[in-house]
Amino acid sequence: MIHRFNWKKLLGCLALGFRWDGRRHQLWFRTAPGSCNRHRVLEFLKTLARHVRGRHVILIWDQLPAHKSALVRDYLHAQRHWLRIEWLPGYAPELNAAEPLWGNVKGCELANRCSEDLADAASALRRGIRRVRRSHTLAWAFLRYTGLSF
Repeated sequence: MIHRFNWKKLLGCLALGFRWDGRRHQLWFRTAPGSCNRHRVLEFLKTLARHVRGRHVILIWDQLPAHKSALVRDYLHAQRHWLRIEWLPGYAPELNAAEPLWGNVKGCELANRCSEDLADAASALRRGIRRVRRSHTLAWAFLRYTGLSF
């Protein structure tokens, strides 16, 4: 069998949220066709703002160029009454709790997958995220893996 995948890109944005006292966690996720850019990051931040509804948030972020763009920086500055950014070092995937989450989903729902199109790949990705979201222990395990847990 020959598999002809068109190799278009699928963007997956996610944020893991942990309550300060360790009693709860939440996962926000969105997919979109295409690549990560400053406009997509801004859309995700605005969506996140609607979900947290004014609660104070510390966002621990890697230094992806789209995260540091002028457009995103200006938005973050305007949101500083509820949102604080802590930047991870330049290349430190071991400190980013999203990295083991992606690895977990890639190793389960996306392992050895030969999707016919992006819709099928996105569906599998969403299934994996739902599995992680329903788990009471996985998100905390990803945070503990970074050594940043409280």
